[in-house]
Amino acid sequence: MKSLEEKTIKTEPIFSGRIIRLQVDEVELPNGNTSTREIVKHPGAVAVIPITSDNKIVMVEQYRKPMEKVLVEIPAGKLEKGEEPAYTAVRELEEETGYESQSLEWLISFYTSPGFADEIVHLYVAKGLVKKENAASLDEDEFVNVLEVTLEEAIEFVREQRVYDAKTAYAIQYLQLQEALKK
Repeated sequence: MKSLEEKTIKTEPIFSGRIIRLQVDEVELPNGNTSTREIVKHPGAVAVIPITSDNKIVMVEQYRKPMEKVLVEIPAGKLEKGEEPAYTAVRELEEETGYESQSLEWLISFYTSPGFADEIVHLYVAKGLVKKENAASLDEDEFVNVLEVTLEEAIEFVREQRVYDAKTAYAIQYLQLQEALKK
């Protein structure tokens, strides 16, 4: 079987920001030719599917500047340097929703856009939610509305394109599958 690997010849850093870095790599292709790849480097992220005792999904409504619209999403956030994903999940759940969980279970990790970015998202399910009295607060540039919705309402948000991101759509499909397997 022919190798599909591309070998990096040269990397040119283009931009380094607070969240991402952008670089252009010159690569040698499997056939010996060369090409360039524009790559977004990201520290990784977590996303949490918080489920209340009455089986509601805790979601956040947030303005997303790249799309110029308000989206409904599951709580999520980027990994800080040296942070374990489970720790980030606990932190983000508390910061964005005010909840802590008695049970946190890793579900899956996946790449968001492997054609141009190395971002990986670690997805967790949080149960046994308890509202925290002195919960950690949001970042100073972050504003959200916390929603508690049924699975049916979340599915309707997908139809209405209020849920429009892959991690949240994946989470809703996972919950739909869990419901179907119970029947």
